[in-house]
Amino acid sequence: MNCKVLDSVLQQAVDAQALVGASYAVILEGKVIARHWVGHADREAGVLLRSDHLFRAFSNTKLVTSIAALQLHEQGLFDFDDPVGDYLPALQELRVLKPGAVSLDDTEPAREPVRIRHLLTHTAGFTYGFLDPTAPIAKAYAQAGMADPTVSLEEQIARLAHLPLLFQPGTRWNYSVATDVVGRLVEVLSGSALDRYFERHVFRPAGMTDTGFTVPTQHATRLAALYVGDLATPLKPGLARADRLMHPGAYLVPQARLNPGGGLVTSLDDYTRLLQILLRGGAPLLQPESMRLVEQNQLPDGMWIQFPGSPMIKGRGHSFVSSVTVDSFEGEPNSRPGDLQWGGLAGTHWFYSPRERLGAVLMTQRYMGFGLPFWSEFKQAVRASGQRV
Repeated sequence: MNCKVLDSVLQQAVDAQALVGASYAVILEGKVIARHWVGHADREAGVLLRSDHLFRAFSNTKLVTSIAALQLHEQGLFDFDDPVGDYLPALQELRVLKPGAVSLDDTEPAREPVRIRHLLTHTAGFTYGFLDPTAPIAKAYAQAGMADPTVSLEEQIARLAHLPLLFQPGTRWNYSVATDVVGRLVEVLSGSALDRYFERHVFRPAGMTDTGFTVPTQHATRLAALYVGDLATPLKPGLARADRLMHPGAYLVPQARLNPGGGLVTSLDDYTRLLQILLRGGAPLLQPESMRLVEQNQLPDGMWIQFPGSPMIKGRGHSFVSSVTVDSFEGEPNSRPGDLQWGGLAGTHWFYSPRERLGAVLMTQRYMGFGLPFWSEFKQAVRASGQRV
């Protein structure tokens, strides 16, 4: 594959001051057929992006957490329809905001328990505060320390139990801290801290030597700088350093909270290895039965992904690890039925097509950059180039 076309798409984003730098890998039939990088890892220091730079994965951590849960399901440790409260007792008696509630005290009992399948598909009724920061529930999440790095995962779940669900479990889709609950479930069922479980059962067998919750001191200079644009007008050119947006010592000093939904740091090559495993059928991480759950939509008929303040994305469902395209949908004409994909808060992205055996990983570091056009344009170029290979 000729990298020049792909480089050109990303270089245009760099030249337009939408990104500072980006690296990528393209996979076909399980093999890397293109791998390159453009721009800077640290613009102010003049450090050009290299193949060994590390990136904050943010929500692309979720793929690893979901894989860990599927491994435990393979061992017969739970069923997807089990109430999560059977394993995390704090979540047994959850309450739900009534329709049209104007107060967080205006609640009713959950008509059915939050089940593990609800967690894996983001249909449990939990949320993320940053998605709608002015909403009362967002303020309640902040006051409860849902994103506080000094609060352990166990304590986070205990606090979550006192917050109401947005809707009755299983009735809607809403992106949320559900993956944090999955992470705690992994700890309880495996009897191992999340970082140790990931290292032993995901990173080591996958050959992912640069992925973890904390960057080792000797590799701190490899962590790419984080940037942010105009949050009100994301397409406005211009980027500033965003180190101030992170808590002190973020990713460089061990924290009490191991964040299952967004805490990993990884490299281009490590995440590419993970995607290669999925494209090759899942071994040694997952069995074929689990791969069907990875690749097939798990939402009920008529339920689609919808983010706060945005229209429903009809045709885009969710498997037990990521979004899955069921039908072509407006806004991303280059997506095809069967495509799996997800992105992180700082613009890291991945996708793969089981039908075409084609996939790609893109790494960059722009805070709140996940929805910008560079990804759709890059994916379209990958697909067009892949067809010519």
